[in-house]
Amino acid sequence: MADVSHPADDSPPASERGISRRLVETLVSLLLLGVSALALWDSYGRGAGWDNGPENGFFPARVAWILAIAAVATLWSALRREESVFVTYGQLRLVAQVFVPLFLYVLAIAFVGIYVASALFLVLFMVMLGSFRWWQTVLAAVLTPLIIFWVFELQFRVPLPKGPIEAMLGY
Repeated sequence: MADVSHPADDSPPASERGISRRLVETLVSLLLLGVSALALWDSYGRGAGWDNGPENGFFPARVAWILAIAAVATLWSALRREESVFVTYGQLRLVAQVFVPLFLYVLAIAFVGIYVASALFLVLFMVMLGSFRWWQTVLAAVLTPLIIFWVFELQFRVPLPKGPIEAMLGY
C-alpha cells in the first residue's frame, strides 16, 4: 500500500543548492521570445499577408505569434514564481557526465569519422560510467563500428562520415 501521507515529489530538497527554477524559466522564455522575433522578422520580410491566397510568410508568422504569446505568458509566470531549485549541482554534474562526452563525440565525427569516434565514445562511456571488464569494452568498441559499417555502407549503401583511417583503407 502506498504511503499517502507523503506525496511523491521529484523536486530536490530546498536545502540543496542549485540553479533556480525562476532563472531557467526566464532564460527559456527569453530564448523563445527571441526565436519568435526572428521568425516574425523573416516572415514579414517574405510577406505574411493574404493576397489571393497566403503569402510565403503567412503561416510561419502565425506560428511565431503563438510562440511569442506563449513565451510572454511563461516569462510572466516565471517572474511571479516562488524561488525553488530546478536542478541541484549534483544532478547537473550527472547530466554533464553524459553531455560532455556526447558533445565531444559529435565534434570528433568531423575529424576522425563516425566509426573511430563511435569506438572512442564507447570506450569512454564503458570505462567512465560502467563497470565492464576490459575485454567487454574492447569487444564493444571493435564490433559496434564494424557492424554499423557493414549495415550502412555495405548493405544499405548509405555513406556515413569517414575519417583518415577509412580513407587509407580505400573507403
